[in-house]
Amino acid sequence: MDLTRHLYGIGLPGPRLEGPVETMGFKAFNLARMAAIGLPVPQAFVLGTPFCQAFGDDPAAFRPALRKLLESQIERLEAACGLEFGSGRKPLLVSVRSGAPVSMPGMMDTILDVGLTDATLRGLLRMTGNPRLVWDSYRRLIQQYAEVVHHSPPAHFREALNLAMEQAGAQRPQELDFRALTRLARRYLEIFEALNGCPFPQDPLTQLQRATEAVFDSWMSPRAIEYRRMRRIDAKMGTAVTVQRMVFGNAGGTSGAGVGFSRDPASGENRLYLDFRFNSQGEDVVSGQHSAPDTARLAASLPHVLSRLGSMAEILEREFGDVQEFEFTVQDGVLYLLQTRSAKRTPWAALRIAVEQVNAGIWSPARALDMLGDVDLRHMEHARIGDTRGHTLLGSAIPAGIGVAVGTIALDPADACAQAEAGQDCILVRDDTSTADLRGIAAARGILTARGGRTAHAAVVARQLGKACLVGCTALRIDLARRCVTIGEHCLHEGDTLTLDCASGHIYAGAVPVITERPDAWLSQVATWFSHATTAS
Repeated sequence: MDLTRHLYGIGLPGPRLEGPVETMGFKAFNLARMAAIGLPVPQAFVLGTPFCQAFGDDPAAFRPALRKLLESQIERLEAACGLEFGSGRKPLLVSVRSGAPVSMPGMMDTILDVGLTDATLRGLLRMTGNPRLVWDSYRRLIQQYAEVVHHSPPAHFREALNLAMEQAGAQRPQELDFRALTRLARRYLEIFEALNGCPFPQDPLTQLQRATEAVFDSWMSPRAIEYRRMRRIDAKMGTAVTVQRMVFGNAGGTSGAGVGFSRDPASGENRLYLDFRFNSQGEDVVSGQHSAPDTARLAASLPHVLSRLGSMAEILEREFGDVQEFEFTVQDGVLYLLQTRSAKRTPWAALRIAVEQVNAGIWSPARALDMLGDVDLRHMEHARIGDTRGHTLLGSAIPAGIGVAVGTIALDPADACAQAEAGQDCILVRDDTSTADLRGIAAARGILTARGGRTAHAAVVARQLGKACLVGCTALRIDLARRCVTIGEHCLHEGDTLTLDCASGHIYAGAVPVITERPDAWLSQVATWFSHATTAS
C-alpha cells in the first residue's frame, strides 16, 4: 500500500497538501485550517493515521521505511524554516505530537525539543544567545524521552530537580539559572543511562524516529484505551503524528505557554478563559503537575498578546462554528497557536452556550439540539452550597468546574473505583491531575489536587464528565503511607468526608447541605426546539 498520499504539510513549500480529518487527524486538520486563514502556526508535516496502522501491524518491518520517510520530510521542513535538523550552527528542533481523528485530550503522548544533542545545543546557543533556554530545553527532552520512549519512571528526575531547586534556593524551576540547569541536564544524562542501560541518543534522526514510534504506540496506552471505551471511539482509526517546528515558551521573561477557551467551559459564560505560565513550555500547563499562576500578570507584562488572544478566540469561534479550546506559546513576545479544538465543557455550560448561540442567531435550533445530543437534559441541575455553619473551612483552591461535591476521601483511582462500586460517593484527592487517573476521575463525585491548573488535560476531562474539581490547593499535603491528608493544620484520613464548593473554591470538613436548582428558562427554550422539530417532521 502506498502511504505517501497520507503525508501532509502545513506551511511547507510546494503544493498545499491537506487531507480529510479521518487520516490527517483532528489536531493537524485544525492546524491546517488555522494556517489557511492566516493565523500564526509553526510549520509542520504530518504522518496520517494509516502510518499508525501500518506500524502497529508489523513494527520491525516498517521501521526502515519510516526512517527514510522522516528523513525526506525533515528536508521539506528545513526548507520552510531556514534551519537544519542536526546542525551545529542553526539547528531545527521539533515537537512530535499525536492527533487522532477525534479529540482525546491528554490520552496520548507528546515529545518536545527533539533534535537537541550535545552537538546541536552549541548551535542553539549560538543562534539564540540564551544559555538558560538551551539547557532547560535539553533537560526537558532527556526526561520526556525517557518517560515516553523508554517508559522510565519520573521519580528519579523529579528528585534531581527538587535537589537542584533546594541547592539554588528556588521555589520553581523557572528560577534556576543556566549554571544550575547545565548541572541538572548532565545529571539527567546520568539518570537516563542508569535507568535504561544505554546513553541518551546523540543522533537527531534516531530521536525523531523513536519519538514517532512512541507516539504511535501511545494509541494503545491504558489511558487511551479507557478513554475510547468511555467515549465509544473506534480503536481501529489510529493516530496521526504531527512533527512541528519548535517555538520556545521557555525563552525568558517575555515568553510562556498557555491554554485558552473562547468561553468559560465550566459556566458557559461568554468570556475569555485562560491559564498561562511565563518562561514555560506547553507540557507544564497541560500535564497537571504545575500551577499556571501568571494569567493576571500576562495582562500587565504583555498586553498586546492578551489583546491578540481575545481577537483570535473570536476568529476561531467563527471559523470552527463552536466554542474553542486552544493551546498557544509566546516566544519573545510573539504569539503562536499550536492547537484548537471544540471545547470540552460541563453539561451546564453546554446548555447555556446552546441557548445563547441560538438567541444570537449563530446556531439554528437543529444545530443546538445536535450539540446537546450527549447531555442528559432530564437530570440537568446545578448544585450550590447550603448552610456551612458547624462545618470547618479547611482551605481553598482554584475552581476548575462548577457545582458542589460531597464524598469520602479516596487517595488513588483504585480506591475511588472501589468506593463507587460500593455505592459510596467519594472525592479523589491527588497531588496533581493526570489522565492516567481517568478511571478514578470518572468514578469520583469530585476531584481535589495540590498542584495543577484549570486547563490541565485531566481537569478538562473532569469538566466534560460534569465533576466538581478544585486544583492547586497549596495547603494540601498527602501522606500515602499513612493514608491521610493535611490541609493547613487539619488532618483527615481516607474515608473522612469532604465538601468541595466550586463557586468559592472552598473545602469544608464533613457533608455540607447542598441546594440544587434547575435551569428552567433554558430548558423551556430547548423544549420549544424539540416541539418545532417534531412538527416539522
